[in-house]
Amino acid sequence: MEPSEVVAIPLFASISPESAALVAAEEVADVPAGQVLARGGDVAEGMFVVLDGTVVMERGAVHHEMGPGEFFGELSLLVADAPRVARVRAASDARVLAIERQTFERLVDSEPSFTRALLEELATRLVRARTGG
Repeated sequence: MEPSEVVAIPLFASISPESAALVAAEEVADVPAGQVLARGGDVAEGMFVVLDGTVVMERGAVHHEMGPGEFFGELSLLVADAPRVARVRAASDARVLAIERQTFERLVDSEPSFTRALLEELATRLVRARTGG
């Protein structure tokens, strides 16, 4: 992945060129429809950003589909020793960027725009969950 592709993702839009290069060096994986990317209760090693295709987050009766530019797995990285809270599987063939914990923590510590974008998305999800919107 190229740094220019990284900054095209809203979550990373305003990060420094050095951080964009760091994220660009992370693993990009092609996953077939049906493949499970995260399981509730598992230990988290990183987070994921959907590049192409769709994934679905499943927690009990709640199913939420996510597409390009959306991300998941970050909650378990924000709380020490927290397990994954939901199962996420590819709803279609998909391409995802896997960001390791170390890179995530570096971005949180050094890139205010990343942290702000992350917090805005988490707040939006919380409001949607509370209001049913």
